[in-house]
Amino acid sequence: MLPRAVIIANGPFGLIDLTTARRLIAPTDRLIAADGGARHCRALGLRPHVLIGDLDSVSPAELAALETSGTQVLRHPVRKDQTDLELALDLAIRDGADDILILAALGARWDHTLANVFLLARPGLGAARVRLADGRQTISLLRGPGHISLDGHPYDTVSLIPIGGDALGVTTTGLEYPLTDSTLKFGSTLGVSNALVEARATVALQEGLLVCVLISSTEG
Repeated sequence: MLPRAVIIANGPFGLIDLTTARRLIAPTDRLIAADGGARHCRALGLRPHVLIGDLDSVSPAELAALETSGTQVLRHPVRKDQTDLELALDLAIRDGADDILILAALGARWDHTLANVFLLARPGLGAARVRLADGRQTISLLRGPGHISLDGHPYDTVSLIPIGGDALGVTTTGLEYPLTDSTLKFGSTLGVSNALVEARATVALQEGLLVCVLISSTEG
């Protein structure tokens, strides 16, 4: 079984604190730092297995320390066609990861935040499970035809947001406002701010792309 890949990006941890972030990372995870994500690794007391990017957010001293400790460094030119996070995600996919957790990818810069969310729709991801986590929020993408389970607690918020066009044939269980073979139109807020009524909700989609946001009502 391949290890899960955890990518730490260069954005702020947001609502997440170091203790909570540390609990999300298991000893068996393959840790990839996207450029300045290396500083988050240092704050967490973790050594990334790989550091990738143009390294404009890593000091020479930090880079030397990582190389000495055994971190694989993959340097890319500053003038490139991909962000550091996209490079890290591509690396994880090439390495065969089918479960990928991304931290510190949401923040004050809306251009980066939107681009990072839309990375979930990247064609090359195939069947890999990719999630963005920030504090109490976890973002994943459902591709139709397919289904997804969302595990949490009653009263957790669930939002279903179509991107790239309408989401057709949406059917849910375990939510306060159920949907049955429904259409969520692109640009509509119909799927925003639903709620879990059980510990698990399921979402099935016949056609389209659906961003699934789970916001925990409890700490940790």
